[in-house]
Amino acid sequence: MAKRDFYEVLGVAKNASEDEIKKAYRKLAMKYHPDRNPDSKDAEEKFKEVKEAYEMLTNPEKREAYDRYGHAGVDPNMGGGGGFGGGAGGFGDAFGDIFGDIFGGGRGRSQGPQVYRGADLRYNLEITLEQAAHGFDTTIRVPSWDKCDTCHGTGAKPGTSPVTCSTCAGHGQVRMQQGFFSIQQTCPKCHGTGKIIPEPCAACSGQGRIKRNKTLEVKIPVGIDNGMRIRSSGNGEPGTNGGPSGDLYVEIHIKPHQVFQREGDDLHCEMPISFAKAALGGEIEVPTLSGKVAFTIPEGTQSGKTFRLKGKGIKGVRSGFAGDLFCHVAVETPVKLTDKQKDLLRDFEKSTTEGGAKHSPQTKTWRDKVKDFFE
Repeated sequence: MAKRDFYEVLGVAKNASEDEIKKAYRKLAMKYHPDRNPDSKDAEEKFKEVKEAYEMLTNPEKREAYDRYGHAGVDPNMGGGGGFGGGAGGFGDAFGDIFGDIFGGGRGRSQGPQVYRGADLRYNLEITLEQAAHGFDTTIRVPSWDKCDTCHGTGAKPGTSPVTCSTCAGHGQVRMQQGFFSIQQTCPKCHGTGKIIPEPCAACSGQGRIKRNKTLEVKIPVGIDNGMRIRSSGNGEPGTNGGPSGDLYVEIHIKPHQVFQREGDDLHCEMPISFAKAALGGEIEVPTLSGKVAFTIPEGTQSGKTFRLKGKGIKGVRSGFAGDLFCHVAVETPVKLTDKQKDLLRDFEKSTTEGGAKHSPQTKTWRDKVKDFFE
């Protein structure tokens, strides 16, 4: 039986590109593959015909000979074997080309050891609230890798050299056959390096590098907040097979402050005052991160009253102005009184009670609420 024209078999034009030929082949191969048509002799023959046409037309030399001389210009046995799995020129290799093009590793392309970016590292840096508010420069020590001085980075014992991996022929990858798919994966013997070290360097155990600590300068910006991170590019772990290094992230942790609590760019503090100061009012001093500030509280200030000092908070990293300081008044009850002080307070209590509700407006309001509740 005379062979059909290869272009006709695949249903493509004579000037079809290689991508068009691959696309047509993939469609027909999936249609006629024996695994999909186990009881069809006709499907098996068509699959062989499609496979042969694909192999001829994707080989530049064979395609040129076929275009010039037809079937007489090529050896009809070159498509050989009718194998559907692992042989050279078989179905698996053809699909390996197709999927290799999709994932970047097709036949005819140079392949070498896989290159991997190094891992990122995190460094926890604890600072004070004052340091966070004003910013500062500091240095940190982090683990690093340097080239081994003994083997000069080769990983091999002095006087010896790494050898090409026999499993992957130095590519760092091997092709595995699974059904009619050809899958490429990292070589299990050399782990993607493409090299084997018969005699490892004793100083670095064959790694070609030695772990050391290095000192880095870090600039802490004004207003940085708890949990924020500063990125130090390229100071993470080194890459594999010449890949780029990862990054170092300095994560900020602010120590608890004995006076202030931070909420965003605002600060809060509790301000204890005496009973007399709350009743009479007057000037008091309040601490801030930039020094003491004096302000006047009105007479009759109640416990829990909040005073706002504008601009006395923290200027955040992304803010154009500083936050505020909120002072929460806590009226302090006197303790360990002398007998004289107690007598004075009893007289004072008697005088305020006789004066009526005008001295204790909150007490009157509370009593009225309780009365309404029970009624």
